[in-house]
Amino acid sequence: MSWTFDILHGPTKRLLGGLAWDGREMLASDLGNSTLLAHDPATGETRTRRKWTNRVNGIAFGPDGALYGCQEGSRRVIRMIPDGPARITTTQFHGAPHNHPCLLTVDRKGAVWFSDCHHPLPASGPQVFPLLPHQSVLRLAQGARPQSHWHIERVTFDTLRPRGVALSPDEKTLYVADTDNTPGGRRELRAYPLREDGSVEEPIVLHTFGADRRGVHRGIEGLCVDTEGRIVACAGWQRSGPGPVVMVFSPAGAVLQSHSLPVDEPVNCAFGGPGLGTLFVTTALGHLLRAEATGAQGPKTHLPVA
Repeated sequence: MSWTFDILHGPTKRLLGGLAWDGREMLASDLGNSTLLAHDPATGETRTRRKWTNRVNGIAFGPDGALYGCQEGSRRVIRMIPDGPARITTTQFHGAPHNHPCLLTVDRKGAVWFSDCHHPLPASGPQVFPLLPHQSVLRLAQGARPQSHWHIERVTFDTLRPRGVALSPDEKTLYVADTDNTPGGRRELRAYPLREDGSVEEPIVLHTFGADRRGVHRGIEGLCVDTEGRIVACAGWQRSGPGPVVMVFSPAGAVLQSHSLPVDEPVNCAFGGPGLGTLFVTTALGHLLRAEATGAQGPKTHLPVA
C-alpha cells in the first residue's frame, strides 16, 4: 500500500472525529460545532448533513441502515434515522448512567461496541450523576423481539482509557486503543479474543508506544480494519516521536507500514469511496484528508436502507 494524503476540508480549528461511509458520501463528526458533515467524492464538496448533534463523536451504520452515534454531550449512544429524528438507546449501566461514549463499531447482529470514557468537558445540563469509577468498552444490544429494550454490558475490565474500537472481519477479535497521553500513561493497541457469549479473553498487546526526552509518543486515537484483517490506526503528533502517522498493523501486531501525514494529530480513519478503497482521516485541528489506499479495502459497510 502506498498512500498520499490530500486535504479535502479544513482546518476548521475544531476537532473532527467519527467517520462513516453511507454509500455515496463520507460523514464526519464536527464535535465543536455539533454537526455531521458530508463529503461527496464525486463533486469534492463538503456540506452540513445534520445539525444539533450535541457533540456526537464516533458514528457507524448498523445493519438496519440507521446511523449510531456516541453523543458525548449527553452521555449516551443515539440511533439516527435518515432525514428523521434521533432516538435514545439506553443510558443505564446496572442502574447508573455510564460515562461519555467516545468511538464505536457495530457488528453484523446490530450490537454497538463503544468506548466509554471520562471527558474533561461536562455533559449538558446539571451535573447530577457522577461518572463511573472505570473506563471500559461497553456493548449495547437490543432484545430479539421487535421494539424490545436496549441493555448494556461491560466488555473490558482492564482498560484505563479506551478510545478507538474495531472488530476483525470474522468478528472473533475486538481491537481496542487504550490511550492515555499523559506522562506515565498507558498507550497500547490491544487484541481481545471474543467468546461466543460476547465476553472477552485476556488481551494480547499488539503494540506499545514509548516516550523520550521530548515527551510521550501519542498513542492511537481511532482505528479501523480492512478486509484482509489489517488494523489501520491514527497516532502520533509533531511534538515527539515519529510525528503524525497512519500505521498499518498485521493481526499479530507487526507494523506493516507507517504513513506520515501533512497535518498534526490524526483522530480517526475509515474506508469509503467507490469500492471502499479510499481511506479518510480526521484530525484534532479540523482537517478531513483522503488517500487512495492501493491494495486495501474497507470492511463491508452497513449502508442505509433505501
